Amino acid sequence: MNTSAKMEQQEVLRVKLEVLKREHRDLDAAIDALQERANADMLTVKRLKKQKLSLKDQISNLEDRLLPDIIA
Repeated sequence: MNTSAKMEQQEVLRVKLEVLKREHRDLDAAIDALQERANADMLTVKRLKKQKLSLKDQISNLEDRLLPDIIA
């Protein structure tokens, strides 16, 4: 893979990472808003939390691809 293609791929990964982080923040806000309500649907809250964890895993995977561990 040439340098230009590799840089393009990294830019795509960075954009995707930012989108996932934004979605994660939005879910966090939605969960907080639901939990503040007296009649919050706990099943919905549970589903949103599960989705949030999935996003966190995807974020971690992308971060690992962008910044691989260097063993010295």
